[in-house]
Amino acid sequence: MNSLYESNIKSLPLLGRGKVRDNYAVGDDKILIVTTDRLSAFDVVMNEPIPSKGLVLNQMTNFWFEKLGDIVPNHVTGVAPESVVQPDEADQVRGRAIVAKRLKPIMVEAVVRGYIIGSGWKDYQATGAICGIALPSGLRQADRLPEPIFTPAAKAEQGEHDENISFAQTEALIGKELSAKIRDISIRLYQTAADYAATRGIIIADTKFEFGLDENNVLHLMDEVLTADSSRFWPADSYAPGMSPPSFDKQFVRDYLETLKDWNKTAPAPALPADVIEKTAAKYREALQRLTGKELEI
Repeated sequence: MNSLYESNIKSLPLLGRGKVRDNYAVGDDKILIVTTDRLSAFDVVMNEPIPSKGLVLNQMTNFWFEKLGDIVPNHVTGVAPESVVQPDEADQVRGRAIVAKRLKPIMVEAVVRGYIIGSGWKDYQATGAICGIALPSGLRQADRLPEPIFTPAAKAEQGEHDENISFAQTEALIGKELSAKIRDISIRLYQTAADYAATRGIIIADTKFEFGLDENNVLHLMDEVLTADSSRFWPADSYAPGMSPPSFDKQFVRDYLETLKDWNKTAPAPALPADVIEKTAAKYREALQRLTGKELEI
């Protein structure tokens, strides 16, 4: 199985490495984004790769960019990643990289929730609201919300947790007009994707989008879109409110880590057993096949 924990592209300047992606400059106006097989849990990057995870994420993101392209421009250039690196580096980018427009990132994560789970559930239990948005009383964990809500988060430095913020705080950070535009586009993206996913037996409980501006201040969708890393995907046939449903993401890794009494969820990460790695890899591939109808292209 194809695995890449860290890319090593010498022919392009390295811009930086995130938890999962390595970014390289392609001239002054484009960027090569390589999606590795790294996995982070509780904001800590694990030491072992999840085989083919980066291929799955890249293929799924490209699927959504194409499906949602009429809603908002995105950062896709159509330039083949293999064409911007040296021939002996092509294997590092094939199937797991994209040449994207270089944009000015907006430092707010656009989170849309259709169901109440995760930090939103904790917020609701404490305050009856999520990010200042009041919700009906009596909701159960994993209940569907009356309508999708926009609950932005301020982007944190790597290793730190993103902070949920109110819409008023978002307006203070990036302005009222841009905040409203991102909110409205994000909800439309989520609803369109959720309606499609429902036809494939998948519930998209929530997701996060990232946006950037080009040199003309045109808003673009960027980074990853509606993947198992940026969304909660639940199988519709086993969904039941009142509990945390199984999901197509890192659940096997998280479940294993929660059993460790001597790890305090800070670096360095503990070693992952082979069966946890294999089950996680299989879940990512299953999510891709279920949503797109296509097997992983390796």
